[in-house]
Amino acid sequence: MSVWLIHPITQSAERLGLMTRFRHVCSNWRMLSLLQIFTSVQRQHSVHRRGLFIALHSSSHRSIGSNFMQMAQSPHHETKALLYRAPPEVRGMVSLDRDAFTQTIVIPSLRVPKGVLNKVVKSLKRTIVQRPGIPRVVQDKEDGIEEDDMRLVLLDPLRVSSLSSFNEAETEALRSFAVPQELQDYNLQLKYCNLKTEEVLEAVLPEGQEITSAFSRVGHIAHMNLRDHHMPFKNLIGQVIIDKNPGVSCVVNKTNMIDNTYRNFKMELLAGEENMVAKVKENGSSYEFDFSRVYWNPRLSTEHMRVVQEVKRGDTVLDVFAGVGPFAIPAARAGATVLANDLNPESHRWLQHNVKINKVAAAVRTFNLDGRAFVRGPVRQELPALLRAKAGVHIVMNLPALAVEFLDSFRGLLAGEPSCDAALPTVYCYGFSKDEDPERDMMLRASQSLGVSLDGRCSVHFVRNVAPNKDMMCVRFPLPKEVLFSAEGEQTGPEAEPAPKRQKCGETAD
Repeated sequence: MSVWLIHPITQSAERLGLMTRFRHVCSNWRMLSLLQIFTSVQRQHSVHRRGLFIALHSSSHRSIGSNFMQMAQSPHHETKALLYRAPPEVRGMVSLDRDAFTQTIVIPSLRVPKGVLNKVVKSLKRTIVQRPGIPRVVQDKEDGIEEDDMRLVLLDPLRVSSLSSFNEAETEALRSFAVPQELQDYNLQLKYCNLKTEEVLEAVLPEGQEITSAFSRVGHIAHMNLRDHHMPFKNLIGQVIIDKNPGVSCVVNKTNMIDNTYRNFKMELLAGEENMVAKVKENGSSYEFDFSRVYWNPRLSTEHMRVVQEVKRGDTVLDVFAGVGPFAIPAARAGATVLANDLNPESHRWLQHNVKINKVAAAVRTFNLDGRAFVRGPVRQELPALLRAKAGVHIVMNLPALAVEFLDSFRGLLAGEPSCDAALPTVYCYGFSKDEDPERDMMLRASQSLGVSLDGRCSVHFVRNVAPNKDMMCVRFPLPKEVLFSAEGEQTGPEAEPAPKRQKCGETAD
């Protein structure tokens, strides 16, 4: 009988868990002595304490103790212990050497008759090894001679530690297909290409440091937010991201601060080609833009769709901070007339380009104005006729760091025009909140900017969490009549966009 025991050794509580498992597998007193030996060996061999895997293989209970001691003190054991982990020699590597990750490990396998191979593989899909580039079935060799009528099915050692690891259905399938009830050792060579991103980076970066493999993908570009302790390894990290993600050919890192007028991120190239012109598809629309000079957030796809779904054919959308068109273009495709504005000349240029490639030029008028100038100019000119026609009007203000401050642009916007109660424009204003009650915080801030209370007159939607204790929210409300038709008619805020605040990377990322 073959017994495989694979268990991570970390802290004392985990050692106790392993002791319990030993007692469950083998109840005779010899195993209790082995536990004492095992604990002593573990203290002496404290290296690899994070996620160390001990693989024990024996032909009988009586020989477990001696086999374990030999493996715990031998190079062969070291190889098994690094199952699914890169060799320790790569720790601290800053220039990627793919060959250095090659290692040979021992995993369990089953000898399966060729005639029932497909049925067995289907029955054991839960327990078969799943690694990038690793075959599930290999040729069986007995004493170096290939057997034509048998194959080896490779098993995941983290799921299969003994024959008892198979569930009832799997055990019944093995019996019905006459599969030999014995686990076999298989020497498996693992290379860099077989390792996952996290495994490579965990092996390279200093122990105990946070591992990052997260990135946002924009076309062929992966953009990351690396921390200070990642910087010595930044180029290696970039290359690993390219290697492990088909279609990614450029990896960039956002620098720490954004302080320019157009609020686009400064970034540095970590790996790959220096081509920042991205091509992406979102909700059926196509977009092209220079990612280094405009703003784009792939995490807002759902929010773009949510708002556009409220737009009906024949409605009008006034997009105050349009960017490259993620609200404007799908709204136009849905049958709306759109006025889209952005202060950034690059965003405006790519907005015009995207309008053309999506074939909605007849429905979209673009502007390159300050947000207040857009409201007090084109919006002011179009709004009276739209309200008289009782058309649906949607005003989108997606500049979360500052949009709330622009709401005072609507004070007295239509002063002197005939007041109406129906078909008032619906505003979607985005903002960040660090308050314990972000919904109330957004409502109060919007109310203050408008000069009237929105309590009971608005809804606040959670968009996403941007950072710990920081949420992106959208406050939606019909533009109050007493704001729009106020007799004051005077601009209460500055005539231009407020000077951008100096913020950390991510502050205006949404």
